[in-house]
Amino acid sequence: TNSTAMRFWRFVLKKFDCNCVSTRSFANAACGEGGKKKGLVLGTMEGCKVGEIKFTSAAAKFNEETGNKLLELLQGQELSLGKVKVIHNLNPDYYAVAVACAGPEGVGYNENEILDECRENIRIASGAGAKALNEIGIGVILVDAFSNAAAAAEGSTLAIWRYQDLKKQENRCTESTVDLYEDPDTEGWTRGRVRAESQNVARKLEETPANHMTPMKFAQAAIDILCPCGVQVDIRDKEWMVDKSLTAFLAMARGSCDPPLFLELSYCGGQEEDKPVLLVGKGVTFDSAGICLKVCKGMDEWKADMAGAAVIVGAMRAIAILGLPINVNALIPLMENMPGGMALKPGDVIVSLNGKTIKVENPDNEGRVILADALAYGHKLKPCLTINLATLTVGIRSALGSSATGAFSTSEVVWEELKKAGANTGDRVWRMPAWKMFSDRVTNFLCCDVDNVGSGRGGTPCLGNAFLLEFAPPVDFLHMDMTGTGMRSGGNPLYLRKGLMTGRPTRTLIQFLAQMACPLDKPSEC
Repeated sequence: TNSTAMRFWRFVLKKFDCNCVSTRSFANAACGEGGKKKGLVLGTMEGCKVGEIKFTSAAAKFNEETGNKLLELLQGQELSLGKVKVIHNLNPDYYAVAVACAGPEGVGYNENEILDECRENIRIASGAGAKALNEIGIGVILVDAFSNAAAAAEGSTLAIWRYQDLKKQENRCTESTVDLYEDPDTEGWTRGRVRAESQNVARKLEETPANHMTPMKFAQAAIDILCPCGVQVDIRDKEWMVDKSLTAFLAMARGSCDPPLFLELSYCGGQEEDKPVLLVGKGVTFDSAGICLKVCKGMDEWKADMAGAAVIVGAMRAIAILGLPINVNALIPLMENMPGGMALKPGDVIVSLNGKTIKVENPDNEGRVILADALAYGHKLKPCLTINLATLTVGIRSALGSSATGAFSTSEVVWEELKKAGANTGDRVWRMPAWKMFSDRVTNFLCCDVDNVGSGRGGTPCLGNAFLLEFAPPVDFLHMDMTGTGMRSGGNPLYLRKGLMTGRPTRTLIQFLAQMACPLDKPSEC
């Protein structure tokens, strides 16, 4: 029952009256000539009448200071959610002021949309305003809190992010910083910024070209990102994997000249006796599909087939900086899926760590095979909950597009908490079926215990989850299939720049872990 499950969680993760706030500053020095320019994002809401403008408290105060000049300049402008008006020469302290609309007043949780519309509208507005100022070369951007500083920090921090590491300095666009404008909720702003910056960490890992993000370079990046935050990072080499009998993982990695690696991450924020949450992430740093090559057009996107691993690195960074009172272990198998002379052939049968034989009917379904060994290895960590994250199937993209991450859960309580986290962050999840019929379709074979494709037509995301369950620890299991959400952005939501990797669902995972760690810390009213 739900009440029994809740008592279970109370025993596993003790209740703490926690203050999940970082004292670390993320403000960077202004860079270049553009960094000397200062801009301001102010908020409005839609009024009841056409053309009516309702300012946020910060915008109303600023308007008074300008002698109502701001209001005069906005007269006749039809501002709706996400629309921005950039105004110059309004105040000598600011090169430009961006007025962004956060939609109608009075919105809150929308049950049909499974979304906290107040928070999401603030992300959209703050992101649109910050992006508009960034694109005209403003390096220091102050942002109105609207009515929720955390959401404003998330939207603006995500919106200004670009990947420019491989461009010459003179060819780079202005790199802006954002900070809170005249609002007392600095703690909320800091929480939001840490979460958004951690999602940007995942985006950078995903966006980096595969020759600059090999398994070894990913492992080094994890060390650079996580060790300063107090997360332990252990890198396991091929010799260690042979010793531990991770034979399925090693077999899938044979087609690449770059050797596979196995990462173990650990964060100990809870009590010593508290069982950890186990995160397992797919870390395929490039997926060519092995001997069954993908077509060239669009293949470059599969440099982000390690998005599950990237999200875990981002989330571990955030929970460490925020100091969440929870124990978390993470396992990340890192490899390239390449068509070398030693690559597996369709129909090859290999043995996994738990002794089950796997028929590799399709070498392009390599992710579930390497995750099988990682999940089987996770048994020894004795977790209270296992969460698997992977760009596992193209089928989930066909089903849900970029609207939500597909989620498979064996626990109603876990699902409800995840759904709540997705509604809070605006990065939603949708529950998919984990029925026994799908397990039958991956196990009823004559020559092997498990098949990495399965029988019958359709339901590929469900078959992927059923495959993973054959190897997962015997505790509550949550699998998030993120192919539709975790790769290249199509421009929705507006605060994730079109054409760049999204880093989703990093913030939802962080929020979920925060809810597990701090069940007394209820989200404040927007």
